[in-house]
Amino acid sequence: MGSLIGVRACVFDAYGTLFDFASAAAACDSVPAARRAALTALWRDKQLQYSWLRSLQGRYVDFWQVTGDALDYALDSLDLADVDRREALMALYRRLSAFPEVSATLRVLRGAGLATAILSNGTPDMLAEAIAAAGLDGLFDAVLSVDALKVFKTDRRVYQYALDRLGLAAREVAFLSSNGWDAYAASDFGLRVAWCNRYHQRRERLPGAPDFEISSLAELPALLRLG
Repeated sequence: MGSLIGVRACVFDAYGTLFDFASAAAACDSVPAARRAALTALWRDKQLQYSWLRSLQGRYVDFWQVTGDALDYALDSLDLADVDRREALMALYRRLSAFPEVSATLRVLRGAGLATAILSNGTPDMLAEAIAAAGLDGLFDAVLSVDALKVFKTDRRVYQYALDRLGLAAREVAFLSSNGWDAYAASDFGLRVAWCNRYHQRRERLPGAPDFEISSLAELPALLRLG
């Protein structure tokens, strides 16, 4: 088994990697149980599409607006449009559940002297609220938002921003994302990457090749030879 020896910092994508975006619809009583999976999938798909398309068009708005626009599309498409339902879902998105292994994994990394950071499309206030709601306060050395650059992933400037803020070389950073497109782009940029393939997706046909594929962040300490 290979390893990530020499890494000094672990940088995490937020949504889908640390925070479960499905937990918003799952906790919304006004969404029929049989429609929650479809709503989650369409909401997420449009959220990502809108971020990519706005980057290509040079028409940036922050991720909170993108998330709301995507939800409006999804609710309309599924005949679920309702003002109160929308408000409830957007509020729930600000306090998504963390995946079960996240807190323990971060504590292991920090106990070993590694820096930890988030690199996300999310706005600073979205990320701060999600971190607090999930009980992860104090577990990150840096919380980095693309809002500082006004462009979304997978623009190469986003990954460079993380290196600049951390003061590290690409070989010293392990990047973790559950999103294949993000993992491949970070690899193509030059970061060392572990794709946390929570959703058992097929490999992408894109530039880059993640160094490792794991199914849970609980597998990360072993790659770093921490235990």
